Amino acid sequence: MPEKFDVVIIGGGPGGYVAAIRASQLGFKTALIEKDRVGGICLNWGCIPTKALLKSAELYNLMKRADEFGLKLENLAFDFKKVIQRSRQVAERLTRGVEFLLKKNNVTKISGEGFILKQNVVGVKGDKDEMEIESRNIIIATGARPREIPGIKVDGKFIITSKEAMLLEEPPKSMIIIGAGAIGVEFAYFYNSFGTKITLIEMMPSILPNEDKEITDILAKSFQKSGIEILTETKVISAVQEDNSAVVKIERKNGEEILKADVALVAIGVRGNTDGIGLENVGVEVENTFIKVDKKTYKTNVDGIYAIGDVIGPPLLAHAASAEGIRCVENIAGVETLPVDYNGIPSCTYCIPQVASIGLTEQKAIELGYEIRVGRFPFRANGKALALGETEGIVKVIFDAKYGELLGAHIIGPEATELIAEFGVVKTLEGTAFEIAKTIHAHPTLSETLMEASADSLKEAIHI
Repeated sequence: MPEKFDVVIIGGGPGGYVAAIRASQLGFKTALIEKDRVGGICLNWGCIPTKALLKSAELYNLMKRADEFGLKLENLAFDFKKVIQRSRQVAERLTRGVEFLLKKNNVTKISGEGFILKQNVVGVKGDKDEMEIESRNIIIATGARPREIPGIKVDGKFIITSKEAMLLEEPPKSMIIIGAGAIGVEFAYFYNSFGTKITLIEMMPSILPNEDKEITDILAKSFQKSGIEILTETKVISAVQEDNSAVVKIERKNGEEILKADVALVAIGVRGNTDGIGLENVGVEVENTFIKVDKKTYKTNVDGIYAIGDVIGPPLLAHAASAEGIRCVENIAGVETLPVDYNGIPSCTYCIPQVASIGLTEQKAIELGYEIRVGRFPFRANGKALALGETEGIVKVIFDAKYGELLGAHIIGPEATELIAEFGVVKTLEGTAFEIAKTIHAHPTLSETLMEASADSLKEAIHI
C-alpha cells in the first residue's frame, strides 16, 4: 500500500522546502520530493553562491582602494579558482543546513523525480526504482529554468548560462552578456571586477528595466565609469560559437552589427518546469509554461493541487516563493493569514552600487493617477557613507500626496539591499512620510538617509 501523507510537495527549492517545514509545524504529515539537492537553484546555483562571488569582487575592488584608507598593499592579486571554490562551499553549507531543518521538523524527504499520477497520487522515480505515495494535498514547486531563445545556441562553453558562469576556471578576457536584468548586471559587475571586458546588452531602453529610471541611470553611469560597455535598445538576433569565440549578431537603430568575445552569457528569460510532472494526467491548466493559480490560495483548477514559486510565473524571486509556500499551507490548514502583497515584495540587485526597491516607480505612480510627493537624499551627504568611502547613489521615496502613504522606495548605494527592509515594514503598516521622518534613526548610520529622504518629501530635510 502507498504511504499516505497530508501534504506532498514536489520540488525542494526556497518555495518547496519552506512550505514543507511550515506544513509540518501546522501538524500535517509532510513529504518533500526532490530529485537533486534541497535548496533548488537559489541555494545551489543562484542567490547564495552568487552573493559569495560578489563579496569576493567587492572586497577585491575595495583592496584596490587601500591607499584611500591610509593602508599600503603591494602585489595585490587573486586566485580565481579559490573565489569559485568559496562560493561552492557557502552553497554546500547552507544546503546542509536546510537538510537539518527538514529532519528537525519531521519532514519526510524523498529523493527522486516527483510527478502526478492521478488526483491525490504522486509517483516518484528514483535511481533504481519507482514508488507511489498518496496525499490529500499536492503542492507543485518545481521552479523554472532558462528559456531556449531562437537563434541562441547554448553549448555550455562559449555560449553559457548563469550556471556555467559560476564555474569558469579563469575570468575570460571578454564577455558579452545578453540581458541586463539582475542576473546579467550582477555577473557584469563580478567579471568586470576581475578584468574581463564586458559588453552588456539590453533590449529595453535601460538596464534593470523594471527599476526606477532615475536609479538605473545612476547605475549605468557607474558601470560605464568602470569600463563596462552598455548597449540598450539592442536586439540580439543570434549567438553562436565560431573559431573558439562567441559571435553575437545584434540589431540597433542604425542597423546590424557583429560582436565577438571569448564567452557570451545568456541571461534572459525563463520557462516554468511544467513538463514531465504529470499535469496532463489531471488537467492542471498551464499558460505560457507557467501553472495558473489563484494567487490568494495558490489553488490550481484541480481540487487538492496547488502550485507556488517560479513555476507560477513572475515575480520569480526566492523570497516570493517562500512567502507563497507559507501562505499556501496556512490556507490549507484554515489558518487566518494575509495574502501575499505582490506590490510589497522587495527587489534587490547585488552589484556595487547595490540596487533595491519596493512598490511603485515614479513613472508607474503617475500612470496610475496618483498625485505624488518625491523625496531624495544622496549618500554623499551621509556621515556613515563618507566614513565607509561609499558615497555613490541616492535614496528616492515616493509618497501619495493626499494621504502621505508610502507608494514606492528606491535605493542605489551601500547596503541598499539591507536598508530596503525598513521601507518594507513601513509599507506593510501603510506608514507615511511623517512617520519615517519623525522616527529617530541612530547617528551615524546609513539608515539616516531613509529618514532624510522622507523628510525631503515634506520639505523638511536638514542635511541637504
